[in-house]
Amino acid sequence: MKLAVFDFDSTLMDGETLEFFASEIGIRDKVKEITDRAMRGELDFFESLTERVSFLKGLPVSKIDEICTKLPLMNGADKVVSGLKEKGYKVVCFSGGFKNATIPFCKKLGIDGEFSNILHSKEGVLTGFVGGEMMFNDSKGQMLSRLQNLLNISVEDTLAVGDGANDLSMFKYAGKRVAFCAKPILKEHANIIIEEKDLSKILNYVN
Repeated sequence: MKLAVFDFDSTLMDGETLEFFASEIGIRDKVKEITDRAMRGELDFFESLTERVSFLKGLPVSKIDEICTKLPLMNGADKVVSGLKEKGYKVVCFSGGFKNATIPFCKKLGIDGEFSNILHSKEGVLTGFVGGEMMFNDSKGQMLSRLQNLLNISVEDTLAVGDGANDLSMFKYAGKRVAFCAKPILKEHANIIIEEKDLSKILNYVN
């Protein structure tokens, strides 16, 4: 068995979930600026995440779920998932985003598991708070290490794919480290760099 772990925003999905949410209330540019700085490694991920989610207070959960049904697949996402599974990989999604998006998305793609965060709500309305499995700079690396131990999968048999600074912690545990249309901080530590928006290109690098 081998393991492939994908980031969600700007990797499996073509865009940033929080920016789609922010567009609904007219603050996309404000949220995008914080997201971009966090993905470049200029801001602490936890602090940037909690700040951005706080802006969403008052949005109905039904609106969030509606937006999530319309999020665009990254080009080649379906091909890379099916292709990796044919080669014996378990495919997992690690996201600093939210289960409202990752659960239906991963089900659509046939992904084996997802780890992400939860937008807190009361009476069907967002409170502006967030919690979950992927809140910190090193969350993805820690979770990847646990999965490898549970599944008895080596670093050499692990593929990690991401685009931003919060994906960096995965690379310590991955033999194949893919920077996909990525920020410079991630490219520095990758051994596979893909600049074209086509996830299926990854299949050229796996047995």
